[in-house]
Amino acid sequence: MTVNCILSGVGGQGTVLASKLIAQAAMDKGQNARTAETIGMAQRGGCVVSHVRIGDEIHSPMIPKHSADVIIGFEPAEAVRCLPYLKKGGVAVVSRKAIRPVTASLGNSAYNGSEMMPYLQKEAAKLIVVDGDKICKACGSAKVLNVALLGAACASGMLGLSMEELKTAISKRVKPQFIELNTKALEEGAKAAEIMQQCEE
Repeated sequence: MTVNCILSGVGGQGTVLASKLIAQAAMDKGQNARTAETIGMAQRGGCVVSHVRIGDEIHSPMIPKHSADVIIGFEPAEAVRCLPYLKKGGVAVVSRKAIRPVTASLGNSAYNGSEMMPYLQKEAAKLIVVDGDKICKACGSAKVLNVALLGAACASGMLGLSMEELKTAISKRVKPQFIELNTKALEEGAKAAEIMQQCEE
């Protein structure tokens, strides 16, 4: 069984760390994991896309289009940009808050991300929208959105990893003083996804 996950955001959101946590958790349970990043002017707010593939028969770290089980979108427009990778029946986990790209700021665009949600709802078989601001506020840090989204993806059941496996990965990959903070963010993200899924049933 192969699990393909795309993580898409902008520079500074922790996209690469999130992909490393997924890979670490998979390797800890004896699975093969390959990752690759496509980074475009990330330090200036450009897009960052990480590919994570888990499974026995993985010959390339790059995920083919229409093959991703999960898309984790750190920003609505970036999630839309990666939708061609999502397979039929896949899940999109998306942060509600938009980050205006430099081009939008220069052109006085009114982009706020809300216009992306109906399209995501239409195109993704399953959409989990996460209120990242609310979770970050509850955790006391604006830097844990990446881990909160991981928690939501885990709760979707499509990532193939358990919360405990991701917590162990956090303990290995995150500095000791930030482990508790990130663990809380993981739990809050999973809780938010579970509540949303219950409401839809």
